[in-house]
Amino acid sequence: MTGDDATIKVIIVDDVAETRENIRKLLQFESDIKINGVAATGREGVQLARDTSPDVVIMDINMPDMDGITAAEAIRKELPSIQIIILTVQSDPSYMRKAMLVGVRDFLTKPPVIDELIHAIRRAGKLAKEERRKLDERYPADAGTPAAEGGASAAMSYGKVIVVYSPKGGVGTTTVATNLAVTLHSPETPAVIVDAKLQFGDVAMMMKERAKNTIIDLAPRADELDPEVIDDVLINHESTGLKILAAPSRPEYAENINENQFRKILAYLRRLYAYIIVDTSSYLTDLVLSAVDVSSIVVMIATQNIPSINDARLFFDLSDALGLERERIVFVLSHYDKRLPITPEAVGDNLAQDVSLVIPKDERVAVPSANRGVPFVISNKKSPISQSILEMAEMVRERLAELDEARDVVNI
Repeated sequence: MTGDDATIKVIIVDDVAETRENIRKLLQFESDIKINGVAATGREGVQLARDTSPDVVIMDINMPDMDGITAAEAIRKELPSIQIIILTVQSDPSYMRKAMLVGVRDFLTKPPVIDELIHAIRRAGKLAKEERRKLDERYPADAGTPAAEGGASAAMSYGKVIVVYSPKGGVGTTTVATNLAVTLHSPETPAVIVDAKLQFGDVAMMMKERAKNTIIDLAPRADELDPEVIDDVLINHESTGLKILAAPSRPEYAENINENQFRKILAYLRRLYAYIIVDTSSYLTDLVLSAVDVSSIVVMIATQNIPSINDARLFFDLSDALGLERERIVFVLSHYDKRLPITPEAVGDNLAQDVSLVIPKDERVAVPSANRGVPFVISNKKSPISQSILEMAEMVRERLAELDEARDVVNI
């Protein structure tokens, strides 16, 4: 890159004038960094980002009108290629979790060490340019896409994490996750399925794919991910174009990835894909809890038997304690058999959570599908079990739209 292409454009957002000026002075001698402007409030920062389209925003976390995390979320929602570096005097890990959830690139303490700040800016600037290039390729301005009206960034919404979970094993979470991912994926809404069953994950096998690389190859690079690294590791499902992030090839390798790395991988995938479907184990490890924590929606699966329903009750109790809003949960009864006396209405009344959907028991379709490695929404589209997944996908889209609308109303 040369000239303007090599210059990293930066804006500084902080309600303390002295801090803004100090950061500006620290950066003025770096030939590859240009200060596009400064803002004194979160709202001003959002508007300045719209007006100047910087590569990087340096954002204070505590401001009077709109805090840095809320402002970062607003910027990333409109302009997802922009990278945010949060500055704070606080060391509370909850701030870091919230910051990562909205796509913040780095989290530095105030006052920042100049070498750390410059390194963070250059790393974020490189990523911003790479993401902008990828968006431009996906939404060329003359292709008649929404990019023609609002630019490539406006066309790309921030990805949604959909966690498929059950507290009881053997209920078909992988079957649901793979078929749901295939249904949600399209050229306009590209999807990736993440196999978070790190010890015994079967997503790649269920899609008739062999994993050359797995999530373990991303873990040590979680702080320095880029589109090329992601493309090298993900499997491309040939018949659909769905991307797959496979589980480790051996159970003992699961120890080589931690919760923090997993969060960062999910956060980065949200920048590249419209839907990130996560297939999880029934055991609530820190890693599974982190996926639930950053999820947009949790598809929670139970079956028509008392142990499964009791486990569902325990999960709902835990989700209430964790602050997981019931609106974010799509409660599903799988292997549903209408001949059994336990009805969806009775289950919903008992758990104070409506059953959103039933997936009929259909071993004649589901078992051959799993054995052949071909999702039944491809091989047997008209079957009742496939129709239930299509209904689930539509329900997920509608629920996501409702949650986004409710959040926008709150933020007005």
